[in-house]
Amino acid sequence: MTILVTGATGLVGARLLPRLLAAGVDCRALVRAGKTLDGVNCVEGDLFDSSTLARAVAGISGIIHLAAVFRTQDTDLIWKSNLEGTQNLISAVKTHAPNARFIFASTSMVYESSSHPGHEDDSLDPKHPYAASKVAAEQALRTSDLNWAILRFPFVYGDGDGHLEALPKLASAHKLHPATRLSTIHHRDIATAIQLALNGSLDGKIINITDEAPTSIYELAKLVGEPVESSSEPLETPWRLNVNGSLARSLGFKPSVRTIYQAIEERLL
Repeated sequence: MTILVTGATGLVGARLLPRLLAAGVDCRALVRAGKTLDGVNCVEGDLFDSSTLARAVAGISGIIHLAAVFRTQDTDLIWKSNLEGTQNLISAVKTHAPNARFIFASTSMVYESSSHPGHEDDSLDPKHPYAASKVAAEQALRTSDLNWAILRFPFVYGDGDGHLEALPKLASAHKLHPATRLSTIHHRDIATAIQLALNGSLDGKIINITDEAPTSIYELAKLVGEPVESSSEPLETPWRLNVNGSLARSLGFKPSVRTIYQAIEERLL
């Protein structure tokens, strides 16, 4: 099979691509002009150039759509990239590779319920532009008549990506209570989930992909040597950023990095 990867040079893509190559997957990547990737057939262009997309998807058997915009105050750019870009890609796949399996990377930020861990069947109405644009893109894919799988990832870390080390500042900026427990996933297990999706085990499903131990911001900050101030104030939204991973387990997903503490012991940060 030939798999197209978008966002191949991003935080997730840069760590997923080598694992796909090591597993013998023939990878193609949509990249900006001048970018090259070892062992990968690179197609220069973007999600807003129909001729580029036609070349990128021609002959593929699957697509892993990781490209997205998140940390910006430009709301229009978020919506344009995450929704319109995904719609353009869906259109190209429908026209040029209608039998391809379309795997879409979404986010657990879509859940804003405070009554339970986020579940795939929850009603969604997120207010943050990034999460809202992801929900809209999910809907575009679900109604596309393509063969799809939607993977909702929580807080991603590991492989030297610096994401965990940045958490204390992120928590402070977003005024998160130190007792807030984050669901997490290591890059190694993103690859595990992607392989399941490529094999067809997750077809037609929206799935939370998470490890086995949501961990408090207070603990995580201490682990990376950037302690946050403790608090005895009540935690008003105890399930925020915490997701239910039971559906993924029932479909065969089993994280190899089960907890942050395992990642530390095995030097996988």
